[in-house]
Amino acid sequence: MKILLTGATGYIGKRLLPILVAQGHEIICCVRDKNRFYCPKEFENNVSVIEIDFLNQQSLNAIPNDIDAAYYLIHSMSGAASNYDELESISAKNFVERLNQTSAKQVIYLSGIVNDQSLSKHLSSRKNMETILGTGTFALTTLRAGIIVGSGSASFEIIRDLVNKLPVMITPKWLNTKCQPIAITDVLEFLTKSLLNPLTYHQSFDIGGPDILTYKEMLLGFAKAKNLKRWIFTIPVMTPKLSSYWLYFVTSTSYKLATALVSSMKVKVICRDTKINDLLGVQPMTYEQALSRALIKVEEDQVASSWKDSLISGRFSNNISEYLKVPKKDCFIDRRKMEIVNRNFTIERIWSIGGETGWYYGDWLWNIRGFIDKLFGGVGLRRGRTNKHSIHAGDVLDFWRVLYANKEEGKLILFAEMKLPGEAWLEFKIIGNTLYQSATFRPRGIWGKLYWYSVLPFHGFIFNGMLRRLIK
Repeated sequence: MKILLTGATGYIGKRLLPILVAQGHEIICCVRDKNRFYCPKEFENNVSVIEIDFLNQQSLNAIPNDIDAAYYLIHSMSGAASNYDELESISAKNFVERLNQTSAKQVIYLSGIVNDQSLSKHLSSRKNMETILGTGTFALTTLRAGIIVGSGSASFEIIRDLVNKLPVMITPKWLNTKCQPIAITDVLEFLTKSLLNPLTYHQSFDIGGPDILTYKEMLLGFAKAKNLKRWIFTIPVMTPKLSSYWLYFVTSTSYKLATALVSSMKVKVICRDTKINDLLGVQPMTYEQALSRALIKVEEDQVASSWKDSLISGRFSNNISEYLKVPKKDCFIDRRKMEIVNRNFTIERIWSIGGETGWYYGDWLWNIRGFIDKLFGGVGLRRGRTNKHSIHAGDVLDFWRVLYANKEEGKLILFAEMKLPGEAWLEFKIIGNTLYQSATFRPRGIWGKLYWYSVLPFHGFIFNGMLRRLIK
């Protein structure tokens, strides 16, 4: 079957793709920027990639007419724009209009549980999307999930950050809100078993695990899985804004995403029923089992995808292609080079930089810069990286975004997502037996120039030290 996969670079899409390929389907991946899409060589015969901007109706003409079904996995969780709900509606309408012109029999939409009468803006937008998608000539199958638990999921990462960092928590009262978490493995099983299954046509289903828990119980459950003693006290006086700041400063989430999460976490998300379990023969695992699987994946460095690699985790809003060519005009550039001893050793060091490994030299200065960035509403250093030794274009690397990563070529280009009065690139490239390291800054006005000269004294200390450690 020919399947259209939207959101192919997202948390769910990256995990769904290999399953669909293994089932023998031909997959058409919709991405906004081909340079952000990584396709393993073994998938190349079954996967093709098209660039689509769902806000640009003309770009949807790239969608083939002969598709059999489609997955709609497009969401704007962070509310990067204040009118993100309107933008989501436009995207859905454009999608429906184009799909009506194809031979698609079914569209599967992953939504949120929307059974509470009082919904957040985020959940209201999800419900509105269902209505729009339901106007198509194809059969719509809507799967509504609450908290998704899996290595790299936003919920799992936030829970892990809170439990690992805070032995005692003074928390907002919404931690007593009940929800029905579901393992990412089960979400993927529901998504694949619903594909071109007439029993699921023109219906919406709530999907969830067997446990109904408060967010407080989920935190304590994680602490138990890690053999940690934690004390949690809820207070009624913490406002949504304070709650958002609490999540933002303690966890790796962005402030905009924290705000959206706080708004949604005040809403009870419990399944109406679980009839789809019997319909598709799926028995979802418990919260404890889901945590166990996720922790094993993290320990074994086998995290298949992470919410942090999506663009909503930072301030990067444009296509990577627009920044791939590092500018020289009107820029300040710090260039350094050093002869390498062992090419493979240096490449492995470069490809392991950041995250738990650190920056090899002056990490305390990097940490201070990350803390300052957080204070000014930036991403800080807490995002880390998804995998310890592999990097692909579009991945997050602390407060950088990977623009280009070619291990054979020995070239890595990073773009800064920290708060800056300008734009910054960090580039590593090996030519012959020499490692070249360049830090490029394009200032924005007088403040940009003042910023460059204020950090210049630290460059010799940090960049020289890092360059030596990458070689020896």
